[in-house]
Amino acid sequence: MRVSVLGASGVIGSALVDELARTHRVRAVARRPGRPREGVESLAADLSEPRDADRSLDGADVAVHLVHSLGSGDFEQRDLVIAANVAHAAERNGLSQIVYLGGLGDESSTLSSHLRSRQETAAALAGGRVPLTTLRAGMVVGPGSAAFETIVALVDRLPAMICPRWVSVPTQPIALRDVVAYLAGVVGLEASSGETYDVGGPEVMTYRDMIDRIARIRGKRPLIVEVPVLTPRLSSWWLHLVTPVKASVARPLIDGLRNPTIVRDERIRSLLPIPLTPFDEAVREALSAR
Repeated sequence: MRVSVLGASGVIGSALVDELARTHRVRAVARRPGRPREGVESLAADLSEPRDADRSLDGADVAVHLVHSLGSGDFEQRDLVIAANVAHAAERNGLSQIVYLGGLGDESSTLSSHLRSRQETAAALAGGRVPLTTLRAGMVVGPGSAAFETIVALVDRLPAMICPRWVSVPTQPIALRDVVAYLAGVVGLEASSGETYDVGGPEVMTYRDMIDRIARIRGKRPLIVEVPVLTPRLSSWWLHLVTPVKASVARPLIDGLRNPTIVRDERIRSLLPIPLTPFDEAVREALSAR
């Protein structure tokens, strides 16, 4: 099967290209393609341009959409334009499936711009005639993941930290290798056509739990003080000062932490019963691969 991975230079995209290349013909598409891989076609493309979207999907059977413009001031509008271009190009090129990795979160009107954008992108991708398979995940535990690297940086750099209420919000992080296994598993899987699935790791925890457990693995014991008020803007600048994450990326991420991101639909476990990686094991794998 011929698979175009869109957003192939990212954390998940890069790992997925390696996985898919074992059994499929893969085209790795990104604005700035990463390292060359034997047997993988690399293509530089700006998917906000319809012509580039067509080039990216020419000859493909399936597209995996991992593009996310977080960090740009207009990321919501840009992602919608890209998703519409991909949906139309997939239809013109006769693809049989689009696979999309979105975000966990309920359907409430209080969703952050980040999580709302993920839902709107899914709707735009489903706007054409090509069936869409959507996987929805929370934080991915892997080297280079913005949320994971932020927490590790906080643990490593601060002996004490003042945190807002979001540290007590429940979430369900998933190991990089597990989300890649799910994505690879639904590629070309007819039973997943037109479906949306929640994917997560085996444990539900709070962000404070994650900080504490990563700290133990790193041999640290930071003091955490929760405060009732710390706006997303202040939080993002605070993270910008003490972690590698830019404020433009941190702000929408932090804003999204007010929404619980847990699995509410476990149908994927029957479809693809992969063994899930425990959180501590996922953390150790991610740290050793940095």
